[in-house]
Amino acid sequence: MPEAPLLEVRALSAFYGDFQALFGVSLAVERGEVVAVIGANGAGKSTLLKSIAGLMPGQRDAVLFDGAPIGDLPAQRVVARGIALVPEGRRLFPSLSVEENLLIGGQLRRPGPWTLERIFALFPALAERRHLPSTALSGGQQQMAALGRALMSNPRLLLCDEISLGLAPIVIRDIYARLPAITAEGTSLVIVEQDIAQALAAASQVYCLQEGRVAFAGPARAATRETIAAAYFGV
Repeated sequence: MPEAPLLEVRALSAFYGDFQALFGVSLAVERGEVVAVIGANGAGKSTLLKSIAGLMPGQRDAVLFDGAPIGDLPAQRVVARGIALVPEGRRLFPSLSVEENLLIGGQLRRPGPWTLERIFALFPALAERRHLPSTALSGGQQQMAALGRALMSNPRLLLCDEISLGLAPIVIRDIYARLPAITAEGTSLVIVEQDIAQALAAASQVYCLQEGRVAFAGPARAATRETIAAAYFGV
């Protein structure tokens, strides 16, 4: 009998008051897999990640993690299960140092490979600036700090929301070059990304959302430019 996916989203719908943002979205993430979620602005990508992370009210059986339903759990219990979110915009604490921001991510003390020193080895620029306020970091360094903070919870699944947003191409390549070191520790990744080429290069599976629905799902290598354009714009 095949092993169940690490994460399974089943016909997930999500609402902001009376506005419906997701319509029956389904996806699966295997252990150690990188999955990309792409789509135009307003397609529902961030809402999907928030729903998985427990930041949106949801249906219990719409999200399964390691076979257990978690769709109605609050965010703190989802993190304790082993799911961490790197939010869009990084959202570091400006009054805290880089090291203090990272230590916040490790407060649950989940067992696993990621420690402060492992984060500094992965992102040496943070080690050099560990005692500086997070506001002293460049945009790329802030994104590294946000990734490091999430890794400090030793997640089995890491949700990354727009990690290349507003960054120079050379910085984006640098950050993406670190992702294999994360998956090598057995962590699965879901990457929401506007940079389609970067997302397809990093992922084995891709889902394209269009107006809250899955418009394309399949292996990243099978996602041609024409296929993605059709899924993006519904043509």
